[in-house]
Amino acid sequence: MLSRSPLDRAEELRKDSDALTAGWPTASVLRVDPVGRVPVADGAVAMIPATDVADAPPTDAVFLGRAEGRHLWAVPVESLGGETTDLRSFGDVLTESSAGVVVTAVALLNWHRSARFSARDGSPTRLSAAGWSRVSEATGHEEWPRSDPAIIVLVHDGADRVLLARQPTWPERRMSVLAGFVEAGESLETCVAREVREEVGLGVTDIDYLGSQPWPFPRSIMIGFAARADPDASLAFTDGEIAEARWFHRSEVEAALAAGDWAASTSAPLLLPGSISIARAMLESWVARP
Repeated sequence: MLSRSPLDRAEELRKDSDALTAGWPTASVLRVDPVGRVPVADGAVAMIPATDVADAPPTDAVFLGRAEGRHLWAVPVESLGGETTDLRSFGDVLTESSAGVVVTAVALLNWHRSARFSARDGSPTRLSAAGWSRVSEATGHEEWPRSDPAIIVLVHDGADRVLLARQPTWPERRMSVLAGFVEAGESLETCVAREVREEVGLGVTDIDYLGSQPWPFPRSIMIGFAARADPDASLAFTDGEIAEARWFHRSEVEAALAAGDWAASTSAPLLLPGSISIARAMLESWVARP
């Protein structure tokens, strides 16, 4: 759901201050609070005219792109009045254009909040390129937004069973596929094999790429894979990140998908991630496979 984005990012405008200033009077602005909430009205994301914010782009505003010839910006705010929501609770009903705007805004502003000092020299940094970089005030060194890559892998037996797991902090019955961050110097495929081995003690083969999804919680990108493992092999939870893991039949996963998600009020024996998660899309695709 969060991968949908027809947004024209208009990269050529990011350092064109004249064009950005000229577009400001007709631009729209999205306000985002420190935990990623945005205003909503009548069931849709609410943007406001840029001139309601300032006469020109504020120094902390980030340029998101343009839609229908209009510039789109986001600004950080400490609090929001009225009705608000966030991507976890609202992402599945956003239009494609709204999804692209909100995901980009939240990801960028999350990075800015954690990049106020240079990773190279420790000096304060200032926003530049309309929010798409920060520059060290001491040396002029430029740094760009970071996305932390994480793999997410659907482990199957090559037939009708899939491995699902529960983290120690999750309630009983709430399960999902395996995931983990890519380490320095590691390929994505190597990370898949390492994470599965560390989390449940299994070796995998037939590693296939499935797709990706931005996950701005706070600034990750989830890179989806499928991999095959032996369901008769013993499971071992060696790194402490998994409290429970079991093999489920396709029919059990199909029933769980029909029952809702983690937030559903149901006595179903298995609860699966919500619709904005790439994990759910992976499981839905696996269930629907001929």
